[in-house]
Amino acid sequence: MYKVFVNDKPIIITSSSQNKNNYPVYIYKNIVFDEVIYKLKNEAIQGILLYTTNLEKDWNRFKTNFKVVPAAGGLVKNSKNEFLFIFRNDIWDLPKGRIEKGETIDIAAIREVEEECGIFNLSILKKLITTYHTYYQKGLRLKETHWFLMTSNYNKPLIPQIEEGITEATFKNESEIKAILEKSYANIKLVYDTYKEA
Repeated sequence: MYKVFVNDKPIIITSSSQNKNNYPVYIYKNIVFDEVIYKLKNEAIQGILLYTTNLEKDWNRFKTNFKVVPAAGGLVKNSKNEFLFIFRNDIWDLPKGRIEKGETIDIAAIREVEEECGIFNLSILKKLITTYHTYYQKGLRLKETHWFLMTSNYNKPLIPQIEEGITEATFKNESEIKAILEKSYANIKLVYDTYKEA
């Protein structure tokens, strides 16, 4: 299964007949891509399920509708079992950014977290999930973000990357995270839920 968010509403591409959310179901080979995007942006539906009998082939075909932008980021945990969040454009988010040419995914993830939060001594514990969301920037783009669970014992003040629109970088405890996720993106909830379910 692949889940792509369009304005926080998912397109689920799957070979499973399960439809837990009762989203409208379409057969992948019969869809018109632009109509699917239009429905999610302009109708009162909360998501769309695209059924396929060949998941990998149709997923690769689906991606040809976009310029794919690879990115990487981290869910960072400290010794107090708190998690690092950033506040950007009035929304809580996790640090992430584009993978630069010649850079490995894990190195990019560490670099982006360091740059956006002014944190160091990061170690990757494991890969969590890859998320997908669409946005417009000189055409329709698909951001493919590779997320890692990280840890750090860094205890100096964090420095948010103001030039990237980040006004706060801070650790939050579990009791604060529920409220934060209500003011965040669906992809960020997915990253945190993946960590909690592991």
